[in-house]
Amino acid sequence: MDTMAHNRTLGRSAIDVSALGFGCWAIGGEWSTPDGQPLGWGKVDDEESVRAVRRALDLGVTFFDTADAYGAGHSERVLARALGKRRADVVIATKWGTVTDEERRLHLGSDDSPAYARRALDASLRRLGTDYIDLYQLHLSDADPERAAELRDICEEFVSAGLVRAYAWSTDDPARAAVFAEGPHCAAVQHRLNVLQDAPELLAVCEEFDLASINRSPLAMGLLSGRHSAGRALGPGDIRNAPPVWLPGFRQGEGADAEWVRRVEALRDVLTSDGRTPAQGALAWIWARSPRTVPIPGFRSVAQAEENAGALAKGPLTPGQLAEADRILGRGTDPEGTDQ
Repeated sequence: MDTMAHNRTLGRSAIDVSALGFGCWAIGGEWSTPDGQPLGWGKVDDEESVRAVRRALDLGVTFFDTADAYGAGHSERVLARALGKRRADVVIATKWGTVTDEERRLHLGSDDSPAYARRALDASLRRLGTDYIDLYQLHLSDADPERAAELRDICEEFVSAGLVRAYAWSTDDPARAAVFAEGPHCAAVQHRLNVLQDAPELLAVCEEFDLASINRSPLAMGLLSGRHSAGRALGPGDIRNAPPVWLPGFRQGEGADAEWVRRVEALRDVLTSDGRTPAQGALAWIWARSPRTVPIPGFRSVAQAEENAGALAKGPLTPGQLAEADRILGRGTDPEGTDQ
């Protein structure tokens, strides 16, 4: 990957980021619904999280994606502590729409009102220790499009006030993404994308409206790290051990699904090409898929930060390797690179 390809501009904004971002869900630690459904990735060591963020910065990662919901606010606080005086060196994305109880680490529901958007922004600014958010994202993937249009207009007000530089919607619905795209300062769509779960329609929206494609679940919730085996249960505080309906690839109390593990193993040779680890190959697939992509893998340790950041030096897969992955998975591509 050449020097220019190490960086991205977020859509039609003037915001430059590293081609790799880091997702800060896991470092928020444990949180849950009131009835005990885990929503985090298990216990974390805040000191290690701080070290990992700082190591990522040293390795050239300048984009960090969090949310007020992660750890019921804890992720934002940990990120702020890790960045310290280097706030100006990074681009921070956070999200709103989820209502939590920070003291009890609980998810209480959602709120799509314009008034709540302002309260949520103020709270995130306090936790992050900053006076502006670079990219503010609606976290309610299935919000009503008419209400979302109101929230888009509220985001424009935030931009005018200097509180937000740009905004986006975290959604896997192309039609909803297009609603936010009508706003002058909409810069991106955050959506799921990985070699096992392609998203040609979302990538087409990004192309049409000149938006960045910010990719959550780039490692398929860890499956593409190549370290999961079927039937091995994960920790009790790990959402993957009691997966909700929107989280495929894992089974209740059984860890990784055997069929998903089989598909990952079938991809191993192409993902580990040119000395990559499976995780680095999965990130390389995303970069090869579209020049608009910014994958945001999660991390909980310095070692994970180093491995993920190491993908930058190896760059994207070749067109031939991209085609080979499609062949292995039994899906065709047209000349434009979108799924048949």
